[in-house]
Amino acid sequence: MRPKHHNKEIEHAIKYAESKGWRYLAVGNSAHAWGRLLCPFANREGHAMSIWSTPKSPENHARQIRRNIDACEHQGDENE
Repeated sequence: MRPKHHNKEIEHAIKYAESKGWRYLAVGNSAHAWGRLLCPFANREGHAMSIWSTPKSPENHARQIRRNIDACEHQGDENE
């Protein structure tokens, strides 16, 4: 169970990523990153992206998350 992001737009984007097979990874005590998202391709060639805790524009960050999820060519490649 992951913590809920305090911004609703970013939280919706994270849920979108999870629905596409991406998974959440806690980052510890980072000053800026709230967590990371890892694509379904579970090895070093898979994609990852940071989720910021307080981005300047939460709406833009949420759109960036969705764009990265949609651009990933590993959709459906889980456990390969």
